[in-house]
Amino acid sequence: MLTLSNKKDMSSRRVLVFPSAAELGPALARLVTARADQACGSARGRFSIGVSGGSLVGMLSKELTALPNLDCSRWVVGFCDERVVPFSDPESTYGLYKDQLLSKVNIPESGVLAINPTLPVQECAEDYARKLSESFPGEAIPVFDLLLLGMGPDGHTCSLFPDHPLLEESQKTVAPISDSPKPPPQRVTLTLPVVNAARCVAFVSTGGSKASVLKRVLEGGEGPLLPAARVTPSKGELLWLLDEPAAASLTLQVERPASGAHL
Repeated sequence: MLTLSNKKDMSSRRVLVFPSAAELGPALARLVTARADQACGSARGRFSIGVSGGSLVGMLSKELTALPNLDCSRWVVGFCDERVVPFSDPESTYGLYKDQLLSKVNIPESGVLAINPTLPVQECAEDYARKLSESFPGEAIPVFDLLLLGMGPDGHTCSLFPDHPLLEESQKTVAPISDSPKPPPQRVTLTLPVVNAARCVAFVSTGGSKASVLKRVLEGGEGPLLPAARVTPSKGELLWLLDEPAAASLTLQVERPASGAHL
């Protein structure tokens, strides 16, 4: 059953559908650079972005490195979740971004907030929470300008899985997880209070395999809310960027931006 707050949150949500992932990619880059320009021109004077792994790594890296004159010198990059594995491990989200994006743009090393994978998972989460606190001084809950999220076929986002106790975490900004149903089992993740504090949250979801779970997340259904459906920014924007195959089962009204449109 939808509560009144759910309805309010849904009314401020935008669902944008692109013909293919190839056309979604440039739109994602335009979203990132527009929000970066907006943030750097504000009193904050910098742009804070949280990134996720999976297919987002390749899409974001390809599109951003193709932009001429991209200036990332005032960017702060965090990770929405991370696997507690060495950076050289193919499962390391930081390792993938370092190879494909961070090494090719001018984000200062001090602006990249990465975990310390040599620590035990509990200490790793505490250490990452400390880094966030230092990077967002005066904010009890870090407020990112933009969070880029993916969604798994079970409706999980970050490392917040269906029916997991971490969905109810309200005190910590970063939580450890040792029993991830998706390997590797040890991870750290931003909690829902941090995700929902962001100025803008954008989900990127492509492919027909996501169609049925997207319908449940975006249109509701039986059972408890899936983790992705619990992302309802309290004051910020919520965008869903989909390709046609992912959106195939939706009956709600969507936007189909023109080629080159700014989001």
